[in-house]
Amino acid sequence: MPGTDNPLNRHAPARRNTIAGLCSALALGLSLLLPSSAAADPKAVIELFTSQGCSSCPPADRLLGELAKQEDLIVLSLPVNYWDYLGWKDTLASTDNSARQRAYAELRGDRAVYTPQAVVNGRRHAIGSDKRALLNAIKGAGGLPVSVKAEMGADSLDIHVGAGETPGMMATVWLVLFDHKREVPIARGENGGRTITYHNVVRRMQAIGMWKGKPATYSMPRGELVKAGMQGCAVLIQGEDGNGHPGPIVGATYLAQGQQQAAMR
Repeated sequence: MPGTDNPLNRHAPARRNTIAGLCSALALGLSLLLPSSAAADPKAVIELFTSQGCSSCPPADRLLGELAKQEDLIVLSLPVNYWDYLGWKDTLASTDNSARQRAYAELRGDRAVYTPQAVVNGRRHAIGSDKRALLNAIKGAGGLPVSVKAEMGADSLDIHVGAGETPGMMATVWLVLFDHKREVPIARGENGGRTITYHNVVRRMQAIGMWKGKPATYSMPRGELVKAGMQGCAVLIQGEDGNGHPGPIVGATYLAQGQQQAAMR
């Protein structure tokens, strides 16, 4: 298990821590573009900061997979790269994920950066493998009071945001593209010899507009989503301070994965 000398935070708590090919790629890209129902009034967004080089993370990765089955939760896996020096470079990690986790800690002021760490609605954090602590964090995270609906049309993804507020903060509308499931064989490091399944792995987060508390609609060209080639997408309405630190998530929704065979018609 990596020690508590996290390069991002030395005071972090210890972790308990070919045509056929073209058609296949096209089906993957189109799968999220079919008309589909968004999640009905999700109550929480759970972001799991995890690492392939963390021996305490696999239980959290499994728990995230269980929670991903609940329609009233939006769960996202954000692999970080700061344990890569331990002998295995995380194949899904990004510096953006590591920076997002650190920014959360800076805004909270607790300097708590560790893996596996779950952040709920941008407000509370818990050890990602501790189901009871995670459920308590969901209860105490304030819910998602702002209505968000997403519809896939013939030419665009249209996002409808209701009225509300993020006290003392501006808010950004984020489009989050993710892969539903990735199985990764790990050859070295603390998890060497294991194959671990990751769920709802974030591959890209894109700001598509600012929200000022009033009902508004935002659109994303369908063609851009096809080119992105991801399997699913979520929308987050998230406050941020003047320095760009992510704050509370006040609204969210996601689109279900479409049927690939239908996408090929």
